[in-house]
This record gives sequence, C-alpha cells and structure tokens, in this order.
Amino acid sequence: MPPEPKKRSRRKAERPAEILDAAFEEFVQHGYSATRLEDVATRAGVTKGTIYFYFDTKERVFEEMVRHKSQTFLPDLANHVSSLKGSHTERLRELMAFTYAHIAENRESREVLRFLISEGGRFPELVERHYDEFVVPMMDQFKTVIDEGVAACAFRAAPATEFIEMIMSPALLVCLWSMLFGTRKHFDITAFTEASTDLVLRGLVK
Repeated sequence: MPPEPKKRSRRKAERPAEILDAAFEEFVQHGYSATRLEDVATRAGVTKGTIYFYFDTKERVFEEMVRHKSQTFLPDLANHVSSLKGSHTERLRELMAFTYAHIAENRESREVLRFLISEGGRFPELVERHYDEFVVPMMDQFKTVIDEGVAACAFRAAPATEFIEMIMSPALLVCLWSMLFGTRKHFDITAFTEASTDLVLRGLVK
C-alpha cells in the first residue's frame, strides 16, 4: 500500500535536513575536499539526484549544512533567556553557563567552528553569514541581559559591556582546547566556566 499523502509530504519536508545531517557526518569524517556527494546520498538513504533536487552543488550542501547545524541553538538560547529568573547577576551567570556548555561541549558546535576555520578561506561569504546569523544574535542575547543589569544599577557601565566578544571568548577558548588537546590534556570545563564567570562578574557587579 502506498504511503498516505500527508506522510509523503512530511517525509519530503524532512529530507533536506536528513541530507544535511548526513553531509555533516561525511564532512567531519573526510573533510570538505575528500567528501563525495555519492557517500552523502548513501548515508542519507537517498539517490545522488535527490541531493541535486534540493542543493545544486557540493558547495551549496556544505554552506547549508553549516547553517543548519548553527541555527538549531538559537531557539534554545532565546527560550532560555526568556525563562531566566532571579537577580541580574544570577541571570547572567546562568546564561553564561548555558551558552558556554553548548559552545564548548556540543560536538556539532565544535565541528562547525572547525569547518569555519579550515574552510573559511574557500567560503568567505559563509563566514560572514555565520557571523550575521549566529554570532550577532547570540551576542545580542547577552547584551540584552547585561544592559538590563546596567539600567537596574546592578552592573557597572564598564568598558566590557561594549565588547560582548570578551564575555564570549572563554567559551571559544574551551572549544579550541577541546579540538586541539581534548584527547590528551584533561580540562575541567565546569571549573573553567565557573572561574570565567567569576572573573566577568567581578568586573561588572558594583
């Protein structure tokens, strides 16, 4: 019996994400240059022609894969920010812990950063788009929480409030450490996050 129309429509809608998920695994395993769309198709359980129905080139598959893996975090971040409670200090502490954990411990997040570093020269527009569509919205969430603290006189209007990159940089450090030394050098991410949060708060709290 053929699948019901609604089920067919649902499967068709899900297929691009399935292809991008398969592409992610292939790019992680083989790198951009050595990855073949035939292997992506096999992993996704589709034909190579199906991939070309949704994405016209391998470059397009790579670009959309990075975007697909990056964007999944933003709704979770927005929901987390909207649910923050307690003092402004507690809200910022919780936001930092939540974001640091994702950036530093999430495999997909680490691999996306690896892709951007290794292939950024080949895909400069992808790097720019990643900054605009992922980095800026993430920093905006932090700026909102910090600006609210400054307005409530809970935080100082310190120079660091104008450079959210400084508050995000410890998470990137952990991510890079994990990529370079993760299997050889122990690194207590929880303790590092607490130390980084303490340092930031000591610079902001009145």
